[in-house]
Amino acid sequence: QVQLVESGGGSVQAGGSLTLSCERSGIEYSHFRDYCMAWFRQAPGKEREGVATIDGDGRTTYSESVKGRFTISKDNAKNALSLQMISLKSEDTGMYYCAAENLVPCTVAGDAPVRWADFGYGGQGTQVTVFS
Repeated sequence: QVQLVESGGGSVQAGGSLTLSCERSGIEYSHFRDYCMAWFRQAPGKEREGVATIDGDGRTTYSESVKGRFTISKDNAKNALSLQMISLKSEDTGMYYCAAENLVPCTVAGDAPVRWADFGYGGQGTQVTVFS
């Protein structure tokens, strides 16, 4: 059974940083090698939105709200996906989810951003709370 498990969430003061991790198990690395990997977040009362993607070639995209502050990366050898977040703001508060799917294009920007419903693999989320 394929599992994606997020970790690293917590409470942090505005301006602080956190690094989220997403580990996958139950499937060989080679299966996900060319997949689109993404981080989504959902604030209370709002829809789940994509914040960052990374494709099989390592190309990344970011939503405008996090560009310059968040960095998505992956370590295929460790079967892990990360999201480094700096200069956190209160509006970054929400549940963060990782996802994986064989998708093209793999982007949260432009006219056709990926949606949570496009992904066949998704985790249960990790909570990030940014307080002033």
